[in-house]
Amino acid sequence: MTTDHVASTHPGGAPTATAVDRAMTPLAVLVLGLAAERPMHPYEMLQTLLARKEDRFANIRPGSLYHTVDRLLARELLCVSDIERSGNRPERTVYAITDHGRAALAHRLTVLLQTPSAEYPELYLGLAEAHELPAATVIESLAVRIDVLTAERALFTVAAEQATGRGVSEIYLLDIGCRCATLTAQIDWLTDLHARLVDGTLPWDAVRGCRGGGPPLTSDDFATDPTTREESPR
Repeated sequence: MTTDHVASTHPGGAPTATAVDRAMTPLAVLVLGLAAERPMHPYEMLQTLLARKEDRFANIRPGSLYHTVDRLLARELLCVSDIERSGNRPERTVYAITDHGRAALAHRLTVLLQTPSAEYPELYLGLAEAHELPAATVIESLAVRIDVLTAERALFTVAAEQATGRGVSEIYLLDIGCRCATLTAQIDWLTDLHARLVDGTLPWDAVRGCRGGGPPLTSDDFATDPTTREESPR
């Protein structure tokens, strides 16, 4: 029996990372989610994930999926439910989720919902260093990105409308709602920035390289408690 703990908590009740939790990659979460629906063999898992376009959550490849299934089996989060035999075809092993797997899945989903991860969006990096480029290049680049984001939002909006029209409950489409809201916020902010660069209300080329010798932000700028506006203890 595996000795990994499924869940532990901070004193305040928030879940903390565990050995099993760290093994719960996005693909592992997807696999356990499928197995929680019903037992499946890996090829069916692969086809189901791709048919549902769930490659928007993880890089799904046959090799990585089979490796994930093996790892979950070794940790006793999955178990062999059946071995299918049909004529001369190769045997297919069907996997089911275990009680331990259900607990691990529930814990990991709770962590994902509660805890912001340390992400490094490339857009923020591009914006932070955009002053290295002339205004014309920034204006053109922002226009391209706005078009791409707008098309992406339209794609997900229509997909959600189609699913809703088939009677799919919103609880199965929450990621689409959040994604579209995030895209809308980015589009609106970038569109405003683009407009200010075009009409000149945000000076650019005239102030590039004139930051006054110091860095634009320092650790001191982040040392203020946003709730009290007082410097936080270090």
